[in-house]
Amino acid sequence: MTGSPPSALRPLHPIPRPLRDLIDEFGFDVHGDLAGIDVSGVVIASGAVRPGDLYVGLPGLRVHGADFAAEARERGAVAILTDADGAAKAAAAAPGLPVVVADAPRARLGDVAAWVHRTAEGDATLYAVTGTNGKTSVVYLLFGMLRQLGLVAGLTSTAERRIDDEAVTSSLTTPEASDLHALLARGRELGATGFGVEVSAQALSRHRVDGIVFDVAGFTNLTHDHLDDYASMEEYFEAKRVLFQPDRARRAVVTVDSEWGRRLAAEAGVPVATLTTLADVDADWRMSVLDATATETHFRLEGPGDEALETTVPLVGWFMAANAALAIVMLVEGGIPLARIGEALGRDGGIRAYIPGRAERVSGERGPLVLIDYGHSPDAFLQTLGALRPFVPGRLIMMFGADGDRDTSKRAEMGAIAARGSDVVVITDFHPRTEDPAAIRAALIEGARAAVPDREIHEEADPRAAFRLALSLAGEGDAILYAGPGHEDYHEVNGVKIPYSARDDARLALREAGWPA
Repeated sequence: MTGSPPSALRPLHPIPRPLRDLIDEFGFDVHGDLAGIDVSGVVIASGAVRPGDLYVGLPGLRVHGADFAAEARERGAVAILTDADGAAKAAAAAPGLPVVVADAPRARLGDVAAWVHRTAEGDATLYAVTGTNGKTSVVYLLFGMLRQLGLVAGLTSTAERRIDDEAVTSSLTTPEASDLHALLARGRELGATGFGVEVSAQALSRHRVDGIVFDVAGFTNLTHDHLDDYASMEEYFEAKRVLFQPDRARRAVVTVDSEWGRRLAAEAGVPVATLTTLADVDADWRMSVLDATATETHFRLEGPGDEALETTVPLVGWFMAANAALAIVMLVEGGIPLARIGEALGRDGGIRAYIPGRAERVSGERGPLVLIDYGHSPDAFLQTLGALRPFVPGRLIMMFGADGDRDTSKRAEMGAIAARGSDVVVITDFHPRTEDPAAIRAALIEGARAAVPDREIHEEADPRAAFRLALSLAGEGDAILYAGPGHEDYHEVNGVKIPYSARDDARLALREAGWPA
């Protein structure tokens, strides 16, 4: 396929490996002369090929990646890896380019990329985080604390790929295996000793983390989401459970507040440390909130052997403290003593972490409190509204939309939770994609009205106009929670990504209204 992905960080000084050795390692069939050919990278987008790359032509719904073999060769690909159908296409499109043939090349991509980039030779501790909500937050909290410990750290998340101060924007929650292994190789060049990876269920189902055994896998929660990809919650759980087996991870930390978490801890095939925030649940580690404001949460974490730590996370809500506690226990399981973590956090006055678009405050000291959040599931709405309510003396206004071409079964519940948890609901468009946006809004409104018939509800399709409407309804002491867009910088309609940053537009609207941002 063509097009250069915006999510690639690659090693600047790769160490080439003979293509013949790759064939011998994996037993692939090959057509063409391999003499003197070395491979220094692996890519699946023809537009991203650099000289020395192995281009992997994957079959797609509409086109086959092998159709772009000519472009890959022009950009410097030294060979193509594809399936039997792709081999004929590649031979026709780029005669003379060596063709490596594999059954199910996507399923082999991770192992091939790991071999090319020598992933097994890296010594960074690899942390994987999965769950419905909180994955991005935990990854950024890991990153922030690793840096507070004086270590070079990396991360890959829904928002970005980052190694220390080197970063690119993400296009997938978890990158394709070729990009992920290249990212780890770049981290090795920069001396990264800890790497947090946000792992979605889809990433596990679609081979994006193949070729990696994580040192520590963490689990946040499992709630209603992604039932467009998985037929049931049971199937969704099974997709996550794969991460907690010996071929994927060495150790695990599992939050056992829910039945899903307790079941996962029991069914994991690796040693598990358990974490809870509930008084009546047995676990190895326990987090309790000590104090909270609208901008930070102070908590205590207690573990085995009377170990304990008190610190502050610069985010609102017990669930953010739970995310921070999970990150801390993962660091401990990764070999960093709790006392060392406590010393670093105590020196700095708490955890230092910036999480883009997660309950991110864009308002100033005067006027309504305005938070932009990435939450787009019923549970995310419930937790964030519940966390905010105690700190809003006035009216709590919630603005949101719902994804088009995604799980439709959660829309009524999203509307209902918004209506129950806020004083005013403003419904707008959020990535309608190919669906009728008016129908999406109608489903949300129906859910809200069914839950609270007399709730004040406003409908405005344009998110810019909708936010200004919400702002016109707010004053000192009020709060606006704009849920959905978070860190994203586009609005997708009919396959077109229209530039739109909720954070930037909200700041502009605040200034237009005379409020600081």
